[in-house]
Amino acid sequence: MTPAAHTSSNSTSKNYQTGKEGSHNLAKGLEHPDKIPVFTDLYEKREWMKQHMAGAFRVFGRKGYTEGSAGHISIKDPVQQGTFWINPLNKHFSLINASDLVHIDMECNVLPTGAQVAVNAAGFSIHAAIHKARPDIVAACHTHSIYGKAYSTFGRELEMINQDVCMLYKRHVVFTNFGGIALDSQEGEEIAEALGENGVAAILQNHGLLTVGSTVDEAAYLFTLMENSCRAQLLCDAAAASGIKKNIIPDDVAQYTLHMTGDMETLYAEFQPDLNYEVAMTKGEFLK
Repeated sequence: MTPAAHTSSNSTSKNYQTGKEGSHNLAKGLEHPDKIPVFTDLYEKREWMKQHMAGAFRVFGRKGYTEGSAGHISIKDPVQQGTFWINPLNKHFSLINASDLVHIDMECNVLPTGAQVAVNAAGFSIHAAIHKARPDIVAACHTHSIYGKAYSTFGRELEMINQDVCMLYKRHVVFTNFGGIALDSQEGEEIAEALGENGVAAILQNHGLLTVGSTVDEAAYLFTLMENSCRAQLLCDAAAASGIKKNIIPDDVAQYTLHMTGDMETLYAEFQPDLNYEVAMTKGEFLK
């Protein structure tokens, strides 16, 4: 029998004061080097967003999140409302450049401003529904990564078993109504509804993981965090099955950690090391 996890009570005597959210919480001595840039030219912002989206694909490719034609990232277009960018069908994540991205509207018409190629039908259904339902969301990521789809079979939320996963404290959901590949709009709409008004991540039961963010960097970092958290959870559950108890982080500590490290500025910054590594390793190839 698997022993029950227990919550540590060590924090009960501590007074967790929360300050202002932001990446400054992780920087000492000088300002944090990775701030979200502000643009006055929306066309310049579009190109920057596309480059970071292509970079996210390169990171996902290097981390092994590919599975055939499955998996997609999207960003809302800052210039033309009601449209978004998504990856071309059947192009490996590790080969995607900014110029390969496809610009589509909410009816999946391929617009002349992007690459002229088909997109993944399930990807369109999921991302269009999410972008319609959540005006605050700029980007969404979904792949069939190995630990995410393995953990998704249990249909349960992640436990607060380490510092990193606290970034998802009460902000991730489980979508249980898997109905096969999402080729029509209904499942996409149901996923968007399950995310709710404030959710940033979803475990899609028997399917995989999905994350959203105010930048593609935020959504992409949250995805890597979700994948790693699913892996850690599976390892801990396996150890618990042999008789080792799990210590669950208390709610007040999890909430404090979320407040200090889970805001959009910090999550954007957390993705920059992986992105900068891709720039160095590819000599900036994906930026073109």
